[in-house]
Amino acid sequence: MKIRLRSPEDRKACVEALAQVQAADRYPVDWPDDPWGWLTPADLASAWIAVERGTVLGHVGLTRDAEIVRLFVTPAARGRGLAAQLLDSVRAAVRGPLKLEVSSEGTAAIAFYERSGWRRVGSSRADWVNAAGEPALLHHYVTP
Repeated sequence: MKIRLRSPEDRKACVEALAQVQAADRYPVDWPDDPWGWLTPADLASAWIAVERGTVLGHVGLTRDAEIVRLFVTPAARGRGLAAQLLDSVRAAVRGPLKLEVSSEGTAAIAFYERSGWRRVGSSRADWVNAAGEPALLHHYVTP
């Protein structure tokens, strides 16, 4: 397994990996009309992928203001430490603190971040709805 910077040629494989995650976890809650666009928000500075034998197993993005976005690991690849390795790749590339938001519905993600030393600094309501059809409750975290 290799972690490397994502390239435009990874488009199809990244969308396929996202589809697996969305089917298993409803992340994102609603399938986007443009999944590649969803994986590539306007403020994206860089993105990394975990790849094995040409298959994307995980993804993470970083915005220009040091926010972690679009972090996921495919269901079949979970339990191998890929999320931690993806975050380590971002931390190795960025000097200074990082931040992220996670929906309160993402209990496994919250547990992972808190086990990894991320610190919750607040919560707010999102401008999008969660699986229950309510504005999502977002928890805000910063690196230790």
